[in-house]
Amino acid sequence: MSTPIRRQYLELKQRHPDTLLFFRLGDFYETFDDDAKLVAAELQITLTSKPMGKDLRVPLAGVPFHSIDAHVAKLVARGYRVAICEQMADPATVKGLVPREVVRVLTAGTVTSESSLEAAAPNYLAAVALRRGGAAVALADITTGEVRLASGQEAPLELLRSAPAELLVEDEADVPPGLAAAIRRRAPLGDLAIEAELARQFGDQARSTVVASEAEAAALAHLLSYVRETYPAALGALQRVRPVTDGATLVLDQRTLRNLDVLPGHGRTSSLFQVLNLCRTPMGTRLLRSWLTRPLRDPTILAGRHDAVAWSVARPIEREQLQALLRGLPDIARIAGKIGARSAGPRDLHGLRAGLRATFDLGAMLNRLERPGLIAGATARLAAAAEPLLALDAALDPDPPASFDEGGVINPGFSGEIDTLRALTRDARGFLLGLERLERERTGIRSLKVGHNRVFGYYIEVSAANAGLVPAHYQRRQTLVGAERYVTEELKEHESRLMGARERLSELERRTFDQLLETLAAGLDALQGLAEAVATIDLVLALGEVAAGRGYTRPAFNDGQRLQIVAGRHPIVEPALGPGRFVPNDCLLDDDCQVLILTGPNMSGKSTFLRQVALIALMAQAGSFVPAAKADLPLFDRIFTRIGAQDDLAAGQSTFMVEMVETAQILHQATRQSLVVLDEVGRGTSTFDGMAIARAVVEFLHNRREAAARTLFATHYHELTALADVLPRVRNAHVAVHEEGADVVFEHRIVPGPSDRSYGIHVARLAGLPAAVVTRASHLLTELEALRGDRRHVPSPAPNGEVIQLSMLAGPSEVEEALAGIDVDGLTPIEAIQKLYELRALVPPPAKR
Repeated sequence: MSTPIRRQYLELKQRHPDTLLFFRLGDFYETFDDDAKLVAAELQITLTSKPMGKDLRVPLAGVPFHSIDAHVAKLVARGYRVAICEQMADPATVKGLVPREVVRVLTAGTVTSESSLEAAAPNYLAAVALRRGGAAVALADITTGEVRLASGQEAPLELLRSAPAELLVEDEADVPPGLAAAIRRRAPLGDLAIEAELARQFGDQARSTVVASEAEAAALAHLLSYVRETYPAALGALQRVRPVTDGATLVLDQRTLRNLDVLPGHGRTSSLFQVLNLCRTPMGTRLLRSWLTRPLRDPTILAGRHDAVAWSVARPIEREQLQALLRGLPDIARIAGKIGARSAGPRDLHGLRAGLRATFDLGAMLNRLERPGLIAGATARLAAAAEPLLALDAALDPDPPASFDEGGVINPGFSGEIDTLRALTRDARGFLLGLERLERERTGIRSLKVGHNRVFGYYIEVSAANAGLVPAHYQRRQTLVGAERYVTEELKEHESRLMGARERLSELERRTFDQLLETLAAGLDALQGLAEAVATIDLVLALGEVAAGRGYTRPAFNDGQRLQIVAGRHPIVEPALGPGRFVPNDCLLDDDCQVLILTGPNMSGKSTFLRQVALIALMAQAGSFVPAAKADLPLFDRIFTRIGAQDDLAAGQSTFMVEMVETAQILHQATRQSLVVLDEVGRGTSTFDGMAIARAVVEFLHNRREAAARTLFATHYHELTALADVLPRVRNAHVAVHEEGADVVFEHRIVPGPSDRSYGIHVARLAGLPAAVVTRASHLLTELEALRGDRRHVPSPAPNGEVIQLSMLAGPSEVEEALAGIDVDGLTPIEAIQKLYELRALVPPPAKR
């Protein structure tokens, strides 16, 4: 027969079978059975057991209540769902079994404790739904109340760039590849359930005012229902839904963000985000991440951002003064999220008050300055600080405690009843102090003390040496080594009065605080708007500081496809090298140069040049100034990158297969408005296969009008440089190198024309290959270059006498030379057909099988 508490636990566990259930018992949260074994192993805590019935002991592992957040954070980070079961009444006031309920379920997308969150990044919960052939995604950050909806082509793109912590799907086949998120499968919702969920949150007209399609309605309903199941209080923070406009952003997939080192990540020493992040607040930092992952294509909005950054650059003194006001500002957005969920505590509101005062000062200073439109709009929203600040100053104590146990949360003078109870507790404490003096006089015991502990309450303590002087009306309460503790009827009466006053004071303060929370929640929309305004101002000031400190310039946009960068620099590499050490380079892609083929040695700076062009384009469309003397750019729709090589072992794909899959995606998705960056395409296979693929890729991007993207193509296949003589919009460039005796100096300058050598052996020497290997390679290279095109030659023996057969690269064939000499634009149709016959005659017939 199990105990009542065991039956209570099993009932709650049955209701939450897919969670780790933390069951509140006194000052501990306990786990039992298999949960306990798993928790003990994951958290490295002791696994013990507890009797829970006749002849029944069950495994147990627990953590103290004050450290639950840190332990839960570890479990959620490892993919577990954690249910928190609380005591719903004070055990001291309940006879029998204390009622308990699961108050929330913590998951990767619904955590709110600081130990589980990164201040610089949002924490998204996402839901995907497909209806009538259309897809939609709903995303919410419940810590701030942000909600976004995307549908159609934008849905998978928004999902990937948002990188949600948790994803809800009806079918796991709907999960896009490459998404690192905890996946939760949900049963499909019917139309009536969707309607009810949306109406419950946003009103009866939500279907027509909030969502634009059946897929959007289903995705948003899934998200809301999941939050209702796991953390229903958080729904109070989800008030505004923002649609993601199709085609409004420059699309950056996860691969491009990784290849360009846009965001911090595993194994990266620096990133564009880290270079630009001089924000003083976590709100500004998160907004920077949003701007970098969602660059814009709207020239009007971009002009507003650039105007604001220019304003910041031009006012260094005011910028520093404004940033001083922002420094140390609390995370108003996340405090607003707690207010919406009614989970904010006294110290949260104390921080909010300090933040609102700073924003009030911020607005006052900005109002004295001439401001561009973006800053003026943000300044206007700062006025929303006045009303909540008045409410907080009136109700909240100037320095409130973290809890309600001892009182002192509500400001003196705000509530007469609270002031009366507070005075009563002070009088009771004064009585106890006076009692100590009185009892010393009555008994003559100078060492007598009046004290208190949580177990026995108030007591009179007398040393053992003075036990004979204790009056008869003293009642022994506790015996210690060397002392005895007593109580009197008078002491018990005043203790009861004090405890009653404390309980009443705590209850009344909590109720008054809850009313304050409701007052603040009524203005939640304005408070969230204020947080966004602070983030905008903070980010603009930070971008201005970076631009002024690093010599960035304002980019310009054109209506065509011309990309001109003068003296461009890599924004991440430049600060790593130090002032004046980075070599700037120009880049021009226009109607005459659609594809730039870049050759040069390894380590000479080809990849750096490719990345810096793409990063300058990204920064410009994010709203930042750029590291260049001049930048005149088109508004790109996508940036594609194929850089680096890595296996995808989990998918069973080799390096070369990954390279080909990524290249295929680029060729299928690129448009005339895209920027394509390709580095060493084809190097993962044999020389001739790789060269053939690389050439075919260049020809495809050049010849297909719908895919004629501006393209930077770095390669070691020097044979590809001949394409500039065949394809009219292909140009060559190379990295300048000069030799000083046996040494090679990389100048890191990009100059027109093809490279004549790869200098691979010099790079091998720099890398530390054994001298014998480098010498032998030099001899073989000399022979190969002298005998290029002679496939029948066998190289000289190696020092050990072994003959090494090396495949050789042939020179231009007779057909290729004839093709290069044809004036395609000057041929008539009849002449073109005649030329085809002539060329076919030059090709030997295939061997018969």
